[in-house]
Amino acid sequence: MTTTAPPATSRTTGRPIRHRHWLRTGWVMTASGWSANQFSALLGAYHADLGLTGATTTALFGIYVLGLIPGLFLGGPAADRRGRRPVVLAALALSALATALLMAGPVATGLLWPGRFLTGIGAGALLGAGSAWIKELSSPPYDTHATAGAAARRPGLFLSAGFATGGLVAALIAQWAPAPMVTAYLPHLALSATAALLASRAPETARTGGRGTARTPDAPATAPAPAPHGPAPGPAFRRLVAPVAPWVFVAPSIALATLPGLVDAGLTGWQTVYAGIVTAVTPGAGLLVAPLARRLAARHRIATAVAGLAAVIAGLLLAAFAVARIRPDAALLAAAVLGAGYGLCVAYGLTEVAALAPPEGLARLTARFWALCYLGFCTPYAITLLTGLFAPATVLLAAVVPAAATLALIARRGAQRGAHRGARRGVRPTA
Repeated sequence: MTTTAPPATSRTTGRPIRHRHWLRTGWVMTASGWSANQFSALLGAYHADLGLTGATTTALFGIYVLGLIPGLFLGGPAADRRGRRPVVLAALALSALATALLMAGPVATGLLWPGRFLTGIGAGALLGAGSAWIKELSSPPYDTHATAGAAARRPGLFLSAGFATGGLVAALIAQWAPAPMVTAYLPHLALSATAALLASRAPETARTGGRGTARTPDAPATAPAPAPHGPAPGPAFRRLVAPVAPWVFVAPSIALATLPGLVDAGLTGWQTVYAGIVTAVTPGAGLLVAPLARRLAARHRIATAVAGLAAVIAGLLLAAFAVARIRPDAALLAAAVLGAGYGLCVAYGLTEVAALAPPEGLARLTARFWALCYLGFCTPYAITLLTGLFAPATVLLAAVVPAAATLALIARRGAQRGAHRGARRGVRPTA
């Protein structure tokens, strides 16, 4: 059996020492979000200054996902087998290399493609390994104060912080600094170096040399992994998490890559700043709804998903109105509502994954969740293709239908799970 040492206590007060190792690894997730969104704020600049077509910039936005999914599926299991720290440090180095390729884009536009692809691989590995690392460092014996829900939500909060700040900083630099498509990427290089330095000082939480068995810092090296509790995570993940996951990034990808270009006709000279504001408002709203997500999860685990999907639907309706009337103000409001939907859906998904995954498979199941989430990043490209046949507002209205269907499906399955558990609690043993 794996044993856990009691938490360290202060010699003066006798109270448990509250370690904040998770703060060191949190910057890893912030760097991941920053690397993804710094490019989003520059889409208009690439279109105007380099002459790239709308379809090309949207494809560059989406190719990130083609790199991210293998990064997740390789990085998550590797973090379970080799440890969190080596995977995170390697991913940070790869992410910095990708940013360097993007910086060379104005001279050789062909480098934008491998730059975005490698950005996805690095971000994917950071998401899988970093999410598991933060969650474990937010749990005993490393952190004896955080609740299970807080430990699960922290990775999403750090990621949202990176999304919010990365796009805004890149947009402000691109608006006023010289060589904007080069200098806008410099902050990410500094952030990656800082995140690597801090992560190298955080405790390793996974056993190395085995088959991905997690351990506590005082567990014997030969201790077997604890058996998973409860039902296998696969069926519950497929029924209750997988349907919601794509909507995590359907919402912000529409706000970031689709809306600004459809409503900025009257913002001549300020398109890049407007896009930067949108990239800050969208994930910023996701951060602001964190307390709401916590309260909803305390009432019913499915309530957070239902509220998140309802916000996505409301955001799509507002976005359709903004595009039909060419209203930048309404589009900004739609981005905020879509961002709230993103924040609620990602909080729900990470909380469910943390509850379902056995310790030895946390990074792997987390990677599966993020991979499904990032399928939503393909949405802007699909919208671009469909707008050749239909009006953009019509396409956005049509997206409400699958969102509403997902909400109804999750609500029904959540009610069934609650009824099933209630029936099991009501059964009394017989002689």
